[in-house]
Amino acid sequence: MEGEQKEPLQSSLRVQELIYGLRISEVMTSKVFAVSRNCTMRDVQTIMKNNSITGVPVVGNKRVVGIITMNDLMNALEQGAMEENVTKWMVGEVQTLAEEMPLSFAISAFGKFSFRQFPVVNKKNELTGIITFRNINHALIRELSRQLREMEQQHENPHEQESVRLNKVYQLHRYDFENGGKASSEIKKFLKQRGISSKVVRRVAVASYELEINLVAHSIGGMLGFDINEKRVKISAHDRGPGIADIEQAMTEGFSTANEWIRSQGFGAGMGLPNVKRVSDEFAIESAVGMGTMVQAIIHLNKESENEG
Repeated sequence: MEGEQKEPLQSSLRVQELIYGLRISEVMTSKVFAVSRNCTMRDVQTIMKNNSITGVPVVGNKRVVGIITMNDLMNALEQGAMEENVTKWMVGEVQTLAEEMPLSFAISAFGKFSFRQFPVVNKKNELTGIITFRNINHALIRELSRQLREMEQQHENPHEQESVRLNKVYQLHRYDFENGGKASSEIKKFLKQRGISSKVVRRVAVASYELEINLVAHSIGGMLGFDINEKRVKISAHDRGPGIADIEQAMTEGFSTANEWIRSQGFGAGMGLPNVKRVSDEFAIESAVGMGTMVQAIIHLNKESENEG
């Protein structure tokens, strides 16, 4: 029974690990078919038909002002309104995603909203791409293939193991999604290069990523520290606020203190801290409103068998 329970967990962590290493800009389709406010529904029909797509953003000065879906097109067709302006049929309140955000934001958005695609924008809020769940699936397959090739190369060309010792602190800033995830990626690479079991590396990657994104998305900034030796990885997260009023509630899956902007991005599902605790061998959290939050997660390096199953 124990083995049966561990396998779904490892499969889940493997997918999370793949997701955490990617950003929306790496997965989206950069070739975007869009229309201006002056176009007609007939123009949209032609674009969709010729390019086999199911949604077309409406832009003005490179910014997304609406989107025409297949449902909008069918409604216009049924009412004989194909020569009408797109502004009469488009969905005006469009959910967009920022290209520098981690891919996990996009996956959360697909889970929260019923849309089949999301326009992607840059820091100037200009349209730069489109992301669909098909993009995500293809990206995960590519990333998995890349990691498998990497593992094969390591087995074919083994190198002398380096010291498994590291003390490093990363400073993180509020809403800095462009750099969010870099710390966990560096630590994951460090452990892999030293031949640590991939199951253990996976758990460290999940814990560190969740704490890193919590600092970026939900606090006003702080630090993420790593103390690594031959026996364990100690991850310490310390933010400057706003603090947690009810820690027990915060550790409940689904509870979230995410603000409206973070929620609008399809994030803030309330799984971060529970995920960290789930993959850790030791876990501790302290917090006070107005003072900030401290989290410590410890993962033993010799916990898992070298047999990857």
